[in-house]
Order: sequence, then structure tokens, then C-alpha cells
Amino acid sequence: MKTWLITGCSSGLGLQLAEAVAARGDRLVATARSTDSLTSLCERYPETVRGISLDVTRAGDAAKAVALAESAFGGLDVLVNNAGFGFIGAIEEGEPDEYRPMFEVNLFGLIETTRTALPSLRKRAGARIVNLSSGAGIAGSAGFGFYNASKFAVEGLSEALAQELRPLGVHVIIVEPGPFRTAFLGRSMITAAREIAAYAQTAPARRHYRQSNNGRQAGDPAKAVAVMLQAVDSEHPPLHLPIGPRAHAIAEQKLDSFRADITTWRDISIATDFDTDNCGGPK
Repeated sequence: MKTWLITGCSSGLGLQLAEAVAARGDRLVATARSTDSLTSLCERYPETVRGISLDVTRAGDAAKAVALAESAFGGLDVLVNNAGFGFIGAIEEGEPDEYRPMFEVNLFGLIETTRTALPSLRKRAGARIVNLSSGAGIAGSAGFGFYNASKFAVEGLSEALAQELRPLGVHVIIVEPGPFRTAFLGRSMITAAREIAAYAQTAPARRHYRQSNNGRQAGDPAKAVAVMLQAVDSEHPPLHLPIGPRAHAIAEQKLDSFRADITTWRDISIATDFDTDNCGGPK
């Protein structure tokens, strides 16, 4: 039986994962900015689920949630950094008061929640940290640049964290979902207020995608959660976990494009060391 702490349990994959964790009998500290959304879950599993308010941008909230896991269940085995939201708009269109709050949640909130939980996680052999990235964390796309940037940062941070924690027996899993039928394109997505005509051939496609696909995504959230649980339970969990055919297609296209650039420019771009004389030093 594992003890989990999951951020962003009010809706989407966070809620689906919280439900699945509780249903299988694990212990859970479920968090959301408002505990009203957690009432039903806590009432159905009074022995194994605790709910607490956690705004990842608010100092002290993460410490209270970790303390609850320790006092109620004796420790923490799995941290899932799920809280986050998206932003649509060309880079020039975005204003700081629109995109900076997204970085505060998607990146800095994740960092501080992780830093707070690490002392507890390091006490548990085989502990896991699950960081929710996205297919947008694998490859950038026009109109999604700010969101891409926040998720690319999560990817780099997670890769470094995995190296730091591997000798301690703690594993990091970066979950990279494609489109799943949640409220992400609705309540969890904001759009730049300004539209600049110069970007009419690129950025608006992302706005249209939101309007035409909200509530119609092909991915089944329950199946995504089942994959996540299997990865957490695995003796050798993956560092990168794209979920869904679209996420895999994004990853494969990125690898192909990256390899093509490396191969084409290899001979020119690696010839950059100092020329040396016979003594091995620079001329």
C-alpha cells in the first residue's frame, strides 16, 4: 500500500488518478485550491483519503500537505505534480500578466512542491515523483510557445532530478499525455487577449483547435491513468512516458527532425575544438 500526494485533484487527469488510487486501496492526500471539490472522494474513503487545500503558488501550502501525509499515514511514497494550465497565443501576442501566472503554477509551483516533499520521499525506498508534462513538452508548436516553454522546463528539471535521486532509490517519471477528454481545453486553458494579424497563418490554428476539440478529444482519461499506475508500480519505471498515439507521434517526429539536423550539420558543427601543435597544446 502506497501513500500518494497529488496536486490539482479538482478535475481532469488529477481527479481521475485520485479516484483510481483511492479505489485500489492506497492512501491518498488529495489536494486542490478549494477542498469543496474533494468532499465526495474523502467521504467515500474516510479511512484512506485526506483532502487539503493546496495552491502550489502559495507559500506553506505544500508543507502542510506533506505534514498531513506524514501525520495521517506515516510518510509519503508518491508525489504527483499534476496542477497546471495552458496558454494559447503567439509569443508577441502574450502579455506578462497573462503568461507569467502559468509559469508560477506549471514550473515554480512544481519546483517548490517537489523541494518540500523530497525529505519525506527520500526516507522511502522506491519512492516516485511523477511530473505531468505534455506532448507540448516534447516539441514546440506555433501558438503554444509559452505553454511549450513551461513544459520544456519541467522536462529539463525532471531529467536532472532523476539523476540526482537515482542513487537514493527514488525514481522520476515524466508523463507526457497527448489529447485526452478532460476539461483541459476548457477551464484549464486561457487565450491571449490580443490577436496580431501578422500571425494569421500560424497562431490561430491553436485557437481553432481548442474550439473544435474541447470535449471531443480521442483519449480516454481512465486508460491514461491505468498506464500511469502501471509505470508507478513498475520496478524499473520509465523516465519519459508519452501516453496516447498523438504523444507518440510528436515524440517520433521530434526525434526524426532532431536526427536529421544533427546528421546534416555534423561534420561542420563538431569541427570547433582548438587546433593543436605537436605538444598537444593550442598553436
